[in-house]
Amino acid sequence: MAKVAFPHVGNYSVPVKYLLSHILDCEIMDAPKISTKTAELGSRYSPDFVCTPFKYTLGTYIECLDKKADVLIQLGGGCRYGYYYELQEKILKDLDYDFEYINLVTMGKTDIKKIVKQFEKIDKNFNKIKALYYLFITIKMVKYMDKIDDYIRENIGFEVQKGEFKKLKKKMLLDFSNTKGYFDLYKKYRYYKKQFKKIKIKDGKKLKVGIIGELYTVMEPFANYELEYELANYGISIKRYTNAHYLLFEKRRKVKKYLRSCKEYIKYRMGADAADNIGRCKYLCTHNYDGIIHIKSSFCTPEIGAMPILNKICNDYNVPIIYFSFDTNTSKVGMKTRCEAFYDMIEMRKKL
Repeated sequence: MAKVAFPHVGNYSVPVKYLLSHILDCEIMDAPKISTKTAELGSRYSPDFVCTPFKYTLGTYIECLDKKADVLIQLGGGCRYGYYYELQEKILKDLDYDFEYINLVTMGKTDIKKIVKQFEKIDKNFNKIKALYYLFITIKMVKYMDKIDDYIRENIGFEVQKGEFKKLKKKMLLDFSNTKGYFDLYKKYRYYKKQFKKIKIKDGKKLKVGIIGELYTVMEPFANYELEYELANYGISIKRYTNAHYLLFEKRRKVKKYLRSCKEYIKYRMGADAADNIGRCKYLCTHNYDGIIHIKSSFCTPEIGAMPILNKICNDYNVPIIYFSFDTNTSKVGMKTRCEAFYDMIEMRKKL
């Protein structure tokens, strides 16, 4: 029986594992959580100036292969991420690992026929109709997770009893992973939506901060040193746009809207999420947000190109913005110090 593994991005391993375990007669491995060991392994075998997500995903693959995985799945696409599989496969083969590699997205496009053939190769009894049903449930699961995460970001900094949101979210993810069908999933979503709203939060004025930037670093807590929870400790309401549902089902439509809304700053797409972030930056500036945080992995070319335009927008609307660039050697202490300074500044501006 094949042993299948895939890299982490936030909590999306829950719906991905749910899907794969229901459509493939294979063992679906829980990849080790990203750690300093993962980063060290990925950095050791990666080109020096490759973007950080490459190093984290390569390190995860090595850890999985060492645990006897023999099928690796690449889940990403867009920008350079869509080309990772070719170079990562070559690096892993040069390290004498023996495995099958399934790439779901190439250059931002999904070849369904190719994916089906690859799945049939590792599971001769692969059922397309069954796969479609569980794909539908998985899409809904991702949507429900993202909706609840939006509510958590806005309110976790104001919970009366510290840790309630985290505790309930952990329980929800476990329940979602044991979903029996769509109606069961929907019932669970409705239940947890009510439970989250029952958590007591403090009243009063809230500082509002928007987070924009490169998609992997935004969505993977280890890659940004759990920046969102760090901000929550200061009592900040967070708005973050980038999530799996947006990238899969909303991006193509909304990026045109973003380009129209900030046509005085940008006329053309700049690759990856750069145009999206410029449009989001203007929205945040015109909707009374107290500050903006832009995060990216080191050497992320599209976001580097967007930064001067983001500066221009924030200067025009007098909204503070701070930039964080993360690599495997970035100091967590430095990030916390800058967060604290940024909080002090926006709090002082709020009182003026």
